[in-house]
Amino acid sequence: MKIAFFSETGTNQKYPRNFPNARTEVAWCLALDAPMCHLTQLPNEHFDLGIVIIPKNNPNIDLNHIRTICDKVTVMQEGPHWFFQDYDITNQFHYYNCLVEADWVYCHNYSDIKYYKGLGCKDVRVMRSLMIPEGLEPRNELGKGTIIGGNFVSWYGGFDSYLVARETNDKISAPSMGRKQEQESMIEDINYLPYMSWREWINNLSQYHIGIHLMRTHAAGTFAMNCAFHGIPCIGYRGLDTQELLHTNTMVDVGDLYEAKKIVLRLKEDTYFYKECSEIAKSGFQKYYTEEKWKESFDNETY
Repeated sequence: MKIAFFSETGTNQKYPRNFPNARTEVAWCLALDAPMCHLTQLPNEHFDLGIVIIPKNNPNIDLNHIRTICDKVTVMQEGPHWFFQDYDITNQFHYYNCLVEADWVYCHNYSDIKYYKGLGCKDVRVMRSLMIPEGLEPRNELGKGTIIGGNFVSWYGGFDSYLVARETNDKISAPSMGRKQEQESMIEDINYLPYMSWREWINNLSQYHIGIHLMRTHAAGTFAMNCAFHGIPCIGYRGLDTQELLHTNTMVDVGDLYEAKKIVLRLKEDTYFYKECSEIAKSGFQKYYTEEKWKESFDNETY
């Protein structure tokens, strides 16, 4: 099957295997040997399947335009399933119409399936997150300190992650995301990492001992997956496939900070528990999230 992805940043070309910012959507393209095409400036080429990533900030796209070069057109979930409800009314209905007109919808998590089916989508399938660590090595020794997965906004739940991380009395680090607030730099016990490429991020992540990402916004779940590649236990919420498949002993119900604090202290104080969680994460990554396993999952969902 000849497949193409479509996004607002598409160039109608394939990514090289050594692309430095090989985030999930790039990894999907690499695994399927598929180009990332532009939503409006279409290539002079025909595809069996088009997978459309609707831009969060500009959902006004035309699926029929993409159908002119694709036999089947599907939509890939971008962000949490409720995200479109922050659009104005016209765009909410336009986005909804795109979902129900698509031949099927790919979603991030099995917990998302019932929502999209309830919307009336023709068919709903899961496309797992993916990372292709080509040329990258998982850590071979224990790290130091704790890293939280996002900034201090409701989208990432950084405040909750920070409170749990403080229980360790270890150094806390955090990435600098696009939603970072200016005043966050005033928090004295957080080391904010500079912006870096995806490959730099994966290498940098290897130095940490514990990951915490209490993010209520369930989408691709890449932080938990990236931690698992290195065997770093990650505390996160149920409902996210990467958390449930890779960090079974360190997941909590949404909002359960009390249990999250108990788990982080156990990871710090109980060497056997830490090792067990680390091994579960590493073995889970090999079982579910290698490129080969991802292709098997994609084929089972698609064909």
